[in-house]
Amino acid sequence: MKPHPQERFEERLVTYALELEGRFFVIENVPAQVDVESGERFFSLAIVERIQQIIREGGTPSRTIETPVYEFGA
Repeated sequence: MKPHPQERFEERLVTYALELEGRFFVIENVPAQVDVESGERFFSLAIVERIQQIIREGGTPSRTIETPVYEFGA
């Protein structure tokens, strides 16, 4: 997908969060192209493959965080 001519992107390190089979994974310092205006993030194929490898291998995390979970009620 080609960016719109007026879009501006910056290379940034971002935090990638994913829920998979009821488990949450957070990967910090992931390189991404970030749209300066919208904040939308784009990852190269190599980065996506590395994220998948990290999750698949399930090694020792650098740290663990506790996260509260809330129900969205009407």
